[in-house]
Amino acid sequence: MPRYSTVSRHPHVGPPSTLSSFLEARTFLEIALLPASLPLLLEAPRGDGHPVLLVPGFMAGESTLIALKLYLQYLGYDVYTWGMGRNLGFRSKHANALPEKIRYIHHTTGRKVSLVGWSLGGVFSLYGADSALNCVRSIITLGSPVSVDAVGNQSPQALKALYRLVSHRLGTSAHLMQPRAKALREQRRLPLPTSCLYSLTDGVVPPQEATIDGDPSMHENIQIPGSHCGLGFNGIVLAVVANRLAQPEGAWQPFAPEGLLGNVLRLTNCQKIQEKLALIA
Repeated sequence: MPRYSTVSRHPHVGPPSTLSSFLEARTFLEIALLPASLPLLLEAPRGDGHPVLLVPGFMAGESTLIALKLYLQYLGYDVYTWGMGRNLGFRSKHANALPEKIRYIHHTTGRKVSLVGWSLGGVFSLYGADSALNCVRSIITLGSPVSVDAVGNQSPQALKALYRLVSHRLGTSAHLMQPRAKALREQRRLPLPTSCLYSLTDGVVPPQEATIDGDPSMHENIQIPGSHCGLGFNGIVLAVVANRLAQPEGAWQPFAPEGLLGNVLRLTNCQKIQEKLALIA
């Protein structure tokens, strides 16, 4: 069975290309094409009912998680959202509240919680899991800056300016480079099954920041086609998330899809077609 995941950071250098950032508008096309992914989504394995906590990205609210929420509920998962409104940056009050939310869900359901974080929500997920390790089953990040680039944050300048305006005058570094968050993004990997989904044509978070080095028995990077802002509405992403969540507790295996999902990834993939697209962009 072919594997589609790796356990080393992508070698990309520098920020996303200008064209990739400009083409983030294709998000609307991805949303429009979601119904065409129905055969792929219906083939996904049913869930075992364990709780799943969804965490939105920067400047996003819980409404952006609607496709993920409805789909995972359909599969049988007990789905929660973070309940803190719009994500306005990696602020201490939210970072400290998230572990309490995880512990509460674990206590009330009696089961460990899987975390799915989109963009900055993935960093929140790592931080929350680190503080409530015994309550967490697995982590899935979608285009999240889970690693530190050697020369600092490589997100587009427009995004950095927006972060300075909305969250902190010193920009993303003021929050993401605080000691504990930096350690989680730089070297210390959590002893939990962790799947990092990333795209070579992501116009917001470059692949070297959205991927991790880790333990092949527990950590992986999965390349998918698509935009950054459309990740939560991308049929392939939803199917991959369902595949990862369906891994039995205590018996996690690296991503090796079969059936329609495997065929779709072979056709779209990733190593050949997506790298050519990235070079063009």
